[in-house]
Amino acid sequence: MQRGLVHLSCFILGLLFAPASADLPMCKESDYHFEYTACDVLGSRWRVAVPNKAQTCTGLPDPVKGTQCTFSCSEGEFLDMQSQTCQSCAAGTYSLGTGVAFDEWDGLPAGFVTHGAAVHGWDARTDCSNSTWTPRGEYVASNADECTATLSYAVSLKTPGTVTFEYVYADSSIYFEFFVQNDQCQSTDSTTRWMKITEKDWSQYKMELNSGNNVLFWRTTAYLLGASVKPVLLRNIAISGVAYTSECFHCKPGTYSESPGSARCAPCPADTYSTKGATVCRQCEGDKYSEAGSGSCKPRPACANSDYFYTHTPCDSEGKTQLMYKWIEPKVCNETIEGAVNLPASGEKKTCPPCNPGFFVTNSSTCEPCTDGFYSNGTACSKCPVGTEPVVGFEYKWWNMMPSNMRSLILRPDVRISSHNTAWEVAGEYVYTTPGDQDTDYLMLILSVPGYSLPQSTSKGGERSELAHITFVFETVCAADCKFSFLAGYSEWNNNIVEQWNGNNGKQSYSYLIQSNRTVTFSWTFQRTESFSMDRKHSGDVAKIYSIHVTNVVGGVASQCRRCALSSAAAESGCVPCPPGHYMVDGTGECGRCPPNTIIRAQYPVGTAACVQCGPNTHRNQAYSACLSDCTLAVETRGRALSYDFSALANVTSFHSSPRFTSKGLRYFQLFNVALCGKEGRVPAACVDNVTESGRNVSGYVCQSTVVPSELRTQSVLSSQPFLIADSLIGVTTDTALGGISSPAWLFPAASGLPDVIFYYKSSETTQACKQGRSATIRLRCSPTVTANDRITMPSNCSEGTCDGCSFHFLWQSQHACPLCTKSHYKEITSACVQGIQRTTYVWQQPLQCHGGETLPTQKVSACVTLDFWLKFGVSTGTIAAVLLVGIICYFWKKTRKLQYKYSKLKMTAGGKECELPTADSCAIMEGEDAEDELMDLTKKPFFAKIRSFSRERSSDGFDSVPLKSSSSLHQREEEDSDDA
Repeated sequence: MQRGLVHLSCFILGLLFAPASADLPMCKESDYHFEYTACDVLGSRWRVAVPNKAQTCTGLPDPVKGTQCTFSCSEGEFLDMQSQTCQSCAAGTYSLGTGVAFDEWDGLPAGFVTHGAAVHGWDARTDCSNSTWTPRGEYVASNADECTATLSYAVSLKTPGTVTFEYVYADSSIYFEFFVQNDQCQSTDSTTRWMKITEKDWSQYKMELNSGNNVLFWRTTAYLLGASVKPVLLRNIAISGVAYTSECFHCKPGTYSESPGSARCAPCPADTYSTKGATVCRQCEGDKYSEAGSGSCKPRPACANSDYFYTHTPCDSEGKTQLMYKWIEPKVCNETIEGAVNLPASGEKKTCPPCNPGFFVTNSSTCEPCTDGFYSNGTACSKCPVGTEPVVGFEYKWWNMMPSNMRSLILRPDVRISSHNTAWEVAGEYVYTTPGDQDTDYLMLILSVPGYSLPQSTSKGGERSELAHITFVFETVCAADCKFSFLAGYSEWNNNIVEQWNGNNGKQSYSYLIQSNRTVTFSWTFQRTESFSMDRKHSGDVAKIYSIHVTNVVGGVASQCRRCALSSAAAESGCVPCPPGHYMVDGTGECGRCPPNTIIRAQYPVGTAACVQCGPNTHRNQAYSACLSDCTLAVETRGRALSYDFSALANVTSFHSSPRFTSKGLRYFQLFNVALCGKEGRVPAACVDNVTESGRNVSGYVCQSTVVPSELRTQSVLSSQPFLIADSLIGVTTDTALGGISSPAWLFPAASGLPDVIFYYKSSETTQACKQGRSATIRLRCSPTVTANDRITMPSNCSEGTCDGCSFHFLWQSQHACPLCTKSHYKEITSACVQGIQRTTYVWQQPLQCHGGETLPTQKVSACVTLDFWLKFGVSTGTIAAVLLVGIICYFWKKTRKLQYKYSKLKMTAGGKECELPTADSCAIMEGEDAEDELMDLTKKPFFAKIRSFSRERSSDGFDSVPLKSSSSLHQREEEDSDDA
C-alpha cells in the first residue's frame, strides 16, 4: 500500500513538472498550499503541495509523510500544514478545532440544501416549492404553512463528534423534528427526534454523532388551520469530529475576540460596533447608537412623545407617590437636536392609595403580605374571627409598583427579546403598554403563580374540575389593527392562546376557569400591528389592565374571611367541610341538609342556593358534586310506558366530521369523543394534544380536537387544539328543551313516531364567543337495523356539529337506542290442525321499534282434533237430531188427532139443548180418559205404545183394571133393544 502511495505521489509530481521549463520562476510559499491525500487502510496519509494556479511556477516541495488520520487540534487552534503542528488562532479569529460552525445566514452556507414537499397523501397539484428554510441574517427560519420544509447538511466525520445548534420553537402548532442518517440511511431513534417547545427565547440542543458520513435533517410541518404560525428559528450550528481545520475564521461584524486561541467570538455591547476580524469593539459617536452585536452605528433620531412613558413611583417613607415621566431605556433618541421634545416635568406628590387586598402598609410605607389566618383590605391586617377561614388568592387593583411575581418584556416577531426593558408600566389605577421600539413588537405581561388548592371547608369531589379562576378587567384603544391576547400554560414559552381581542375594546371583564395545577403562568400580549415598518406610526395605541384576581392560590393572601363549619365545639376548632349533601347556613357556620337528589356548587357552598337539583332522569353521585345517568330510562308517551337501556353505548365513542382542506390541500378532521352516560367511576372522554411535549389533555362528557392524518410520527394522526364541549350532565328527556338548551326537531327530522331520547350537557368553561359556556345535545334515535355503536351524525347545515361554535348537536342512531321489548311488541299466530297437531308461533310487530328486553316466546305445540272427525261427528249428531225431530212431530200429530176425536165425540153426545153438557156416565173413568177409545185404538197402537197402555191399565195393587159399562150406557142399550123389538 505504501508503494502505491509513492507511485501516486510521483505521478502527481510528474503532472506538475511536465510543463515546467527554465522560463518559469521558482515557487514561493504564497504560490501554493498544502493538502493531505486520502487516508489509506493503515490510517496514513501524505502531505503534498498544490499550486494555487497551474503553470505559474516550478520547484514545489516534495511530498512528505503526513500526520495520522486521527490527529486533531483543540478548540481555538488550527493545523499549520507547513510544520504539521497545531497553533493558536490569532486575536480577531476563532476556530472549533475539529469542527465547523455556521453563524452567518445572509445566504445558505455551502453544503446546506433546503426544499419543500407536500405531505404524503395530499393532492399532487399542491405547490410547496416555496415552502423552504429562509436565511435571515443571524438565523435561518422555517416555513409556516402546511407543507413540509427540510433543511439538510452532509458531513464526513473522521472521529466521533457532536452537533450543537440553537433554536426557537415557540409555537405548538408547528411540527419540528431533527434527525441524522448514516451511510446506510438509518435514522436516529424516532422517540428522540421530536424537539421540545423552547422554555426561553433561544434553547441549545446537542447530539452525539458517529464517525463516517452523516446527513443532518431539520424538518418542519405546520398544521394549525386558519391562523398564523410562528416559524422555527435556527442559528449557531456547530459540528465537531471533522479531521482538522487548516485555518482560523475571522470574527463576523458585531463580534470580536481580544485574545489568541479563541473558540468563539463575543458580541459587542450596545452603543459599540466592530468590523470583520475585530479584536476590540469601538464606541459609537455621541450622536449615534447601536444595539448589541451591531456591525455599525446608526444616527440617533430626534426624541418624540413615543420615546418616553409615564409611571407612578413607589410610595416613599412619607406615604407619597408621584406621577413621573421617564425615557424608554436604553435611550436612543437625541433631545438636543432640532424638533426633539423634552421630557415632561413630573407631577406633584400625592397620598398613596392603599395596598392591594391582603397586604398592609409598613412603617416605611411599603406593602407587605398578611400572614396566614389574617386578612386585609389594603391597610392593616386583621385575624379571621373564630368560625371563619381566609379566602386566599392574589388580587391586584392598585398599581404603584409591579408585583414581585409579575414582569414584562418586549418580544420581536423573530422571537428575540428586545433590549428595551419596559413593555408594561404601572400607572396607579392600571398597568398599561409603553410605546415600545417597533409597532410589530409583542408587549408581554407575565404573571406566575405557584399552584392552587381548594379551601379547607370545600369538599373535594371526584367530579369537580374547577380548581380556581382568574378574572381581569382590561381596555384597548387602537387606531390600527391591534391585537390583545390572553394566554395560559405551564411556562411563559409554552402556553396557549385562551382568548384574543382585535381593535378597540371598551372596559370589560373576562374570567377563565383554571382546571389544572399545570396552569401556573398567565400572559397578556399586545401587538399594535402585524405590518412591519421602520417608523413607529401607532405608538399611541395602548392596552390597559385595571385589575387581576386569581382565587385559591397556594401561598396567596386573603382579602376577606367567610364562615365555615367547625370540627368540634372548641373555640379554636379548625374549619372543616360540611358533610356531603349539606350546605352552610348563611352567617351561622352550621350545616343544613340539601333536598333529595341535589348536588353542591363547586365554589362557596353557602346558603340554600348552593344546592342544585339534578335534572330529569339523573341522580347525584356519592360526593354530591355531579349528576349522573346510569344509562337506563323510563318514559311515558302517548299512553305507552317505554323503558330504555343505553349501557351498550356507555363506552367512550369517537367520530369525526367530514374532511376539510386548507388552501394548500392539507386534509384535516374535527374529532369528537363522547362518553354518553355511566355509573360512578366511569371513564370520561378525553382529547389530547399529541404533537408537543406538553401533552395538554381535557376530559369530560364531550370534547373535540383537530386531527391531521400523518406519516411523520409513530402516531397515525396528529391531534391538536383540544377543548372541552361538555363536562356536566343536565338531564335526559324526550323534550326538545331543557335548562336553557334546545335541540330543535328540524335539525334531525324524524321518520317514525317514536320519540327521540335527548341527553343535555353543558360546560362551565366560558370564552369570549361563548359567554355562557358551551353546550351539547345528543339525540338517541331508535334504528333496529343499525348494529354498529358509532353511527353518529351532525346536522346537514352544520357540518362540524355546531353553527355558532357554542351549541353542538349530534344524532346517534342505533338499535341500542330503541326501547326494551315487551309483550305488546309481538303477536301470536296459530296454525291449522295437521294430523292432530296445532302450532302457535310468536312474531314481532312490524315495523320493529324495540331491542333487548323480553325475547320472543318459543313456538308452542298442542294436540288437536282434525276436520274429518268433526265432520263425522256433525253428520251423526244431525241424523240423531233429525230422527228425534220426526218422532216429536209424530207424537204431537197423534196428540192432535186424539184431541180432535174427543172434541167430535163430545159434540155428538151433547143434548138438543144448547149450552148443556152431557152428564157423566161413569165415575170409574179418570178425567180425560175414554175406555172405549183406548179399546178401539189398542189394536192400532205400536208395540211400545201398547205396552205403555197395558202398564197404565194395571192397578196399583198389581191387578189389571177392567173397564165397566156405566148405568147410563146400560140404560141406553136397553132403550135401543126395545126399539129394535
